[in-house]
Amino acid sequence: MSKKYHFIAIGGAVMHNLALSMAEKGFTVTGSDDEIYEPSRTRLEKAGILPEAKGWFPEKISPDLDAIILGMHARQDNPELIKAQELGVPVYSFPEFIYEQSQEKIRVVISGSHGKTSITSMVLHVLNAQDLDFDYLVGAQIEGFDLMVRLSTDAPMIIIEGDEYLTSPLDRRPKFFHYQHDILLMSGIAWDHFNVFPTFENYCEQFEKLVDMTPPAGTFIYCQEDSIVKQLGENCKISNVNLVPYKAHPYTIRDGKTYLITPENEIEIPIFGEHNLQNLQGALEICGSLGLSDAQFYASITSFKGAAKRQETMASSETSVLYRDFAHAPSKLKATVNAVKNQFPDRKLVAVQELHTYSSLNKDFISNYAHTFDAADEAIVYLNPKAVSLKKLELMDAQTLREGFQKEDLLVFTDINLLKTHLEAKEYAQTNLLLMSSGNYDDMDLSILKQKINQKI
Repeated sequence: MSKKYHFIAIGGAVMHNLALSMAEKGFTVTGSDDEIYEPSRTRLEKAGILPEAKGWFPEKISPDLDAIILGMHARQDNPELIKAQELGVPVYSFPEFIYEQSQEKIRVVISGSHGKTSITSMVLHVLNAQDLDFDYLVGAQIEGFDLMVRLSTDAPMIIIEGDEYLTSPLDRRPKFFHYQHDILLMSGIAWDHFNVFPTFENYCEQFEKLVDMTPPAGTFIYCQEDSIVKQLGENCKISNVNLVPYKAHPYTIRDGKTYLITPENEIEIPIFGEHNLQNLQGALEICGSLGLSDAQFYASITSFKGAAKRQETMASSETSVLYRDFAHAPSKLKATVNAVKNQFPDRKLVAVQELHTYSSLNKDFISNYAHTFDAADEAIVYLNPKAVSLKKLELMDAQTLREGFQKEDLLVFTDINLLKTHLEAKEYAQTNLLLMSSGNYDDMDLSILKQKINQKI
């Protein structure tokens, strides 16, 4: 008999992908949400599982449901959740549900403050190119994959991007505790989610606990170029654990192109930056632990173009590129700015950061951004006063931001139209433009900028 699942807060990025995956499997899927944005709305509608009306409807909850999947966006007093609890319907957060559906599989969890999505995407790309059967959970839309989640009956393994953010309104622990990994990769630790983990020590503690969850004879792949992760790897006392330290894959840059240096030859790859070469080596180690040879990995990685909004090329010419990147936390910002500058040392770099997250808009956290913009020739910060007030924070002035970033010539904009005018007035010969944010720059129209940078894509 077909199982019946109801999703509370079905509109979220991962939640709607999980709902689509379950519907694709032939299960009966229903859901609710108080707001559903694109692309979730159209995708749910196409699958026939878009809620008829916005809001919460306790009457949708019946005893014949096999489970409720609870999204992070829902609150503890959600009327549908209360009804499910009263009726005794099993309630899962999505990480608990992922584990429940993959207990018989080899579970690979990719963790760390940065690089998770890129490493996961690389692994998925290689496994796909090698025609292997696998399930996955990844935090961004990637080329060649319709969904961000796949849960099949037969796949022998699942590749999971392991997020340290909170599990659900009922469970304030990090999501990655629930997956019970067999193979764990940790890329690096740099304080993030300041609103949830109030101190850096508390934040690090979550990763330490995760390492301790590695089973005897499990595998821990860790980046030895991160001092905290290196320590976790070297201090790991789990019996028979397979410890695999890694660092950036050897590479060289010639004429704005990056080449992997392998024992046999040099291989051109589309991605670049020291942090991405670390990510690539991590992906190589995971694929090796799943039985693939280095030769298989190299053959497949050459066609990997990157995950969405990770150094994504929006426009390009012979002398300039417009990049869009998800970078928002300090470590990600610094790595991305350095990567673009090192790839094109002879070009001017105009780097723009939208402060969008709770941490980045908080004046008690802003000093963590010190020197992240040092490699940029022109550094710009944009913040929307409305976003600041919605988070009940105080709007920082330009001087506070300049001190936080330790950059006296930092330009600060609080009006998207003024930023757009400023960027469109520039000439981009021998100049790259890098737009970084986990937000969307208030849907700023990029068409004139693309035109100026001689769009070819």
